Amino acid sequence: MTQRRPADYALLAARGMGMGAADVIPGVSGGTIAFITGIYQELINSIKSVNKEFFHVLFSHGIPAAWKHINGNFLLAVFSGVLISIFTLARLISWLLMAYPKLVWAFFFGLIIASALHVGKKITHWNTGIIITLLAGTAIAAYITIATPATTPETWWFVLLSGGIAITAMILPGISGAFILLLLGKYEYMLNAVKDLNITTIMIFAVGCVAGIISFSNVIAWLFKRFPNATMALLTGFMLGSLNKLWPWKEIISYRIDSAGEQVPLLERSISPILYQSITGNDHMLWHVIVCAILGFLLIFTFDVIAEIKNRKLTR
Repeated sequence: MTQRRPADYALLAARGMGMGAADVIPGVSGGTIAFITGIYQELINSIKSVNKEFFHVLFSHGIPAAWKHINGNFLLAVFSGVLISIFTLARLISWLLMAYPKLVWAFFFGLIIASALHVGKKITHWNTGIIITLLAGTAIAAYITIATPATTPETWWFVLLSGGIAITAMILPGISGAFILLLLGKYEYMLNAVKDLNITTIMIFAVGCVAGIISFSNVIAWLFKRFPNATMALLTGFMLGSLNKLWPWKEIISYRIDSAGEQVPLLERSISPILYQSITGNDHMLWHVIVCAILGFLLIFTFDVIAEIKNRKLTR
């Protein structure tokens, strides 16, 4: 297990907060943030270590040995950051999306483009199969962004199931767990549960998340081990396909009534900024949007440059 200083754990918590903030937004994946901040593979390997061997170590050697087996300090720091972010930023993110939707979407649009380039660079060998995998990932994610949200029950078993499904998307770069919740009809329901501190609902959802993330982390780790280039291509495709959801200018096709009785968009389609201004009568804010997209791109680009400098120093 990697030896870390207290300052390192503070940085891990900050990365977790970035993941949590991303997970609140439909269209942005916490897994993307984990990937671009360099903790993705350690996160997956640590989660998948909660297995039969963990329980054997726990009962044979005690809690300290079991904690070390699962890289517990790392997981505690990251998931503390995720939870802090979700509980403190849920209201802020909701407000920003209401007040400045085009600017928020633009920032993440630029961020995801840079993230896709970051992940795509890790593909060491290209062939027809890798290209097909990339295109398949793009098509799957693009379809998810245009799928119609469902009306689903609010019973405990479906909340449990929603947690298990959504968390798998949250650890997949490019596929938004929040958007999966939206498709399952549980995004607003869970956002309100967090805002209102509905402990029962949150705990049921959390149990589903724990079961889903432990199961799926083993699948992801196996894919990285057996098919590293194809897996990278698939994840890159997921990111590219998700860009449709993040496009700042949308035409609302249909509406739905939310739990508060208010009319909110149900289906939208991406349109040009000029057509947006013509249809809605609202300012397209083109230059503001471009600046925010560039800022999002530069944020990831900066992370990438810093990581490369560190790697060069380590290899000297």
